[in-house]
Amino acid sequence: MKIWFGYLSKKQKNLMAAMILIAGMIALAGIIFQQKSQDIGVFNFNVNNSISDMAPKLGITKKALARELNLKLNISKNKPIKEFGVEQEAFDHVMEHLLSHKDSSLKYYFYFILSFGGLIYLLKLGKFAEPDIKLIKHRYPVSFYILFLAASVILCGFLLGKSPNPMEGIVKVFKSMAGLYHDAVIKLIAFLFFSFLAIIGNKIICGWACPFGSIQELIYIVPIFKKIKKKKLPFWLTNGIRITLFLVMLLFLFGIFGGKKGLVIYHYLNPFNLFNFDFESVSVIAVIIGSFFASLFFYRPFCQLICPFGLISWIFEKISIFKIKIDYEKCTNCGECVNACPSQAAYGILSRKKMPADCFSCARCLRVCPVDAIAFKK
Repeated sequence: MKIWFGYLSKKQKNLMAAMILIAGMIALAGIIFQQKSQDIGVFNFNVNNSISDMAPKLGITKKALARELNLKLNISKNKPIKEFGVEQEAFDHVMEHLLSHKDSSLKYYFYFILSFGGLIYLLKLGKFAEPDIKLIKHRYPVSFYILFLAASVILCGFLLGKSPNPMEGIVKVFKSMAGLYHDAVIKLIAFLFFSFLAIIGNKIICGWACPFGSIQELIYIVPIFKKIKKKKLPFWLTNGIRITLFLVMLLFLFGIFGGKKGLVIYHYLNPFNLFNFDFESVSVIAVIIGSFFASLFFYRPFCQLICPFGLISWIFEKISIFKIKIDYEKCTNCGECVNACPSQAAYGILSRKKMPADCFSCARCLRVCPVDAIAFKK
């Protein structure tokens, strides 16, 4: 880090200072807005309340609340729910789960800061103003990336809880379409926010700001596990599983399978519950533990195999404004970038595939190219 910083130009150092100042101002504005927008009242619901009383304040439809309480969808929504056999303990668990989905508006500010900070680093700060082949190995220090990953886990994860997050961003749009939310426009805006970050910089929200993605990345690169041989999963397999899960989710959500409309299979596969310490099902615990263990051997297993936003952002890579580009005239086909890439993304880009594997803009290929033929640019 010290060697890298010493070779930055004065203009780059000024840019870094300006970036830190602006990030601080954005974060401060977010904190102020968060405090003003928080609900003053605390929900004191119990089994004496009716679904009609509670659903509007929880921001979900009456049928969605009935489903969460495991009641028939056609029951009277104006009667106290205790009349339908709902016990207080079970009710409290459902309320805790629903309230955990309340979005923290402050997280959007931190997502923005981390994503655009990573983008500026890849575009301007990671490389040197005056290219020098001898200094290539000092570019894009991994310590800078680790700092962003740690900030994501702490700020966008454990400090501010699981919601919002990119995975919920896409799932809630389809839940709104299935009639489980009243505020469909707000859910769409949240999804567009994450999509904008994914498009402005190739999957930058996934690679630099998503807290669960960051945890997997940190486990993958932890020094004490360096000797473990890493494997690259075939893209046809990972994407095939991810697409299948997404289609199955839609079939259950809209009642084409299972009969009852509104079942969201991602609820049982949601690792972001970790950040609220809300382990509502054995499957959630299994996904979290399984992702951590698999991350010792494979790169971001949850992102590649399960995450629906990972799938959507992979599609968006085709229209991303800034992304990894190879100067094929300078390239010597040495294979360093392919070996350094933790997935099959570099191979796909080098081979000029139309839809290569997910690229998380991790900068590994940028660090190793011996002829400076790879750049993150428009």
